[in-house]
Amino acid sequence: MMKFLQPPGWMPPKGYANGVAARGTMVFVGGQIGWNGQQQFESDDFIEQTGQALRNIVEVLREAGAGPEHMVRMTWYIVDRDEYNRRLGELGGVYREAMGKNFPAMTCVQVAALVEARAKVEIEVTAVVPDPD
Repeated sequence: MMKFLQPPGWMPPKGYANGVAARGTMVFVGGQIGWNGQQQFESDDFIEQTGQALRNIVEVLREAGAGPEHMVRMTWYIVDRDEYNRRLGELGGVYREAMGKNFPAMTCVQVAALVEARAKVEIEVTAVVPDPD
């Protein structure tokens, strides 16, 4: 059970939700970066790393019997806000490819650096899988 929270009179957000109320089993996905399952970077490109990080999230969610449709919160840590904004069109495509049209409550923060020096993005997710009836 999930309810998207949209206060009356507010303009709808684009690409995220203002809030989500949910009931069920909570799943917490630690920050995923743009490397593969063997912890190897295949690219230094921001969009390619983002796509890999999103695919990593989907795989972790799958381990809990969840999918992108169960996401309620997503936090992005990026090292270059200007590149993020400049490449939003590309970013939207890679996001929808991995996550479909599932847009949880989101926050995006520019950070000075991430722990892995080659990482350009790190994304963490909270999901809620509804309890069986």
